Amino acid sequence: MTIKLPKQPDSLVRQLAKALKKYNAVHPNAKIEIKRQNPVSVRIRVIDPDFANKSKVDREEEVWAALQDVPDAAVSEITVLLLLTEEEAAESFANYDFDHPIRSRL
Repeated sequence: MTIKLPKQPDSLVRQLAKALKKYNAVHPNAKIEIKRQNPVSVRIRVIDPDFANKSKVDREEEVWAALQDVPDAAVSEITVLLLLTEEEAAESFANYDFDHPIRSRL
């Protein structure tokens, strides 16, 4: 299981990580990363070989199922949810932005 968090995750990030462990338990090859962009924005990236040949809708349904018990206040801070295969990640501008975000002014 791989869930990467910031060095000092806040309680909301830890809560999201705990929920995503359910997804990771079923998808052990998935790499999950959660980053806080600013005080009101969290970015999540899931790179999973199991996404191959799945539609974006199917991918989202699987990941959101793991997040269903997270309180609305926490979910409302998710501003980016990237669901990619390794191959897609290599070519994705959104993935590049995840690794090299523009600094937030908040």
